[in-house]
Amino acid sequence: MPLLEIVTEPDINSPQEAYDYLVKLKSILGYLRVSDCDMEKGSLRCDANISIRPEGEKTLGTKVELKNMNTFKGVRLALEYEALRQRRAIDEKERIVQETRLWDSARSVTVSMRSKEEAKDYRYFPEPDLVPFVVDGATIDKTRKELPELPEARAGRFVREFALSEYDAGVLTSQIDLAEYFEECASAYANKKTIANWVMGDIMATMNDKNTGIRDLGLEPSALVELLRMIDGGKISGKMAKEVLSEAIDTKTAPADIVARKGLSQISDSAKIEEVVRAVIAKEAKTVNDYRSGKKAALTFLVGQVMKETRGKANPAMVNEILKKHLGE
Repeated sequence: MPLLEIVTEPDINSPQEAYDYLVKLKSILGYLRVSDCDMEKGSLRCDANISIRPEGEKTLGTKVELKNMNTFKGVRLALEYEALRQRRAIDEKERIVQETRLWDSARSVTVSMRSKEEAKDYRYFPEPDLVPFVVDGATIDKTRKELPELPEARAGRFVREFALSEYDAGVLTSQIDLAEYFEECASAYANKKTIANWVMGDIMATMNDKNTGIRDLGLEPSALVELLRMIDGGKISGKMAKEVLSEAIDTKTAPADIVARKGLSQISDSAKIEEVVRAVIAKEAKTVNDYRSGKKAALTFLVGQVMKETRGKANPAMVNEILKKHLGE
């Protein structure tokens, strides 16, 4: 299993910047499909060197190496703590020593592991079985041309082509599988913002709950599009759609089959809804009088009663419209 070590110049200026760098690096590596970048499994690891210096000074202070961080959040927290520890030490005229410190996540502190005063303490030595490997310019240029569209470029395209916000585009392109899933949906459904809302909302929430990727949910892009079209056509409500989505993921069943089997089709027949509205108005005379006397919140109660009578199947927009008509608006 090859190991690649990526080392930055000392030009990261805050724990948050280090965190943002790691998030972007992980995203790029995911797009290149060279690693699953699972820190808990050791596919990606991070050690961080940190030093501080007085504002305006150009010379870096003594560096300290931090280890034992297995999440990006852990890296940020460890750097925040260590920066504070070093500031306090300097304020108290203590000497910062070059050392390796471990991050104790249980106590949210760094603890000394070993001192590394000189370069010799790192025990560098050449590996006799490995010859130098030099990548020539032609190979680099060829590889650069073969690179896939990377997350930052894809996010920019989502903003331009799909009129998404920079935030939405950033979330949707943070993982290559997520970006590809969204694009497959977008190729078959016109309202890109609606797709984005469902992917970033219920679908990503389910991914987090199940600790899995979008492809492992078992919900094909065509199934999500089918669900959205049923909402658009008034066959099911948005609330029903959330229930159908959850069952579709859990049972790997097509949304249309779930709607048919459970009899979830939304009632959009105005005559049927009007019949229920009349019955509710007759039954809830006091609430009707409250509404007509200016208590507009009473309408919400009446809508709820109609929905209750139809077991949540009535088209909510039509219920509102028909109720207002019968109430004299």
